[in-house]
Amino acid sequence: MKFLATLALFAATLGAAADQSYAQAGDAGSGNGGMHMHGLSDPAATSGATVKVGTLEISGGYVRAMLPGQPVGGGYLVIRNTGSEDDRLVSASSPLSPAVEIHEMSMQGQIMKMRRLEGGIAVPAGQTVELKPSGLHLMFTKVATPFKQGDSVPLKLTFEKSGSFDLTLPVQGFRPGNQHN
Repeated sequence: MKFLATLALFAATLGAAADQSYAQAGDAGSGNGGMHMHGLSDPAATSGATVKVGTLEISGGYVRAMLPGQPVGGGYLVIRNTGSEDDRLVSASSPLSPAVEIHEMSMQGQIMKMRRLEGGIAVPAGQTVELKPSGLHLMFTKVATPFKQGDSVPLKLTFEKSGSFDLTLPVQGFRPGNQHN
């Protein structure tokens, strides 16, 4: 029951406290927020740049710092498909979270609701999909040690056509007026 109460609190604060500077992560000139890709190139060489994986471009990745004792956290990034075929983010995993789920926040009337997307997220050809607060996002669940500003979170993304790859997302801290996400 405590977990459900914490999850409900997280869902409520996820949309209400989003910092627009982070939500703009995919804008031109924003870089990748310190995101590092592993297995694709030297991580130091990718800092501040968009990383290409096949026809996909990944940028703006980060994880928000968590409240002490909070078992869930949110992860965000931008995926641009420059190819002529659709792709799909089908799963994500991290050694710091027993389960990383793909979620969507949406308004139903005057209530913000969060739901797990069992089929993943479509990344249509020629389109950009942004995982951001109050929208599509990655949900790190049952996190034993809350993510703190300055930490890094290893993450594996698996796409239907582009395959799997590892990256490390920086943890960004709270800003005045913001709570969790």
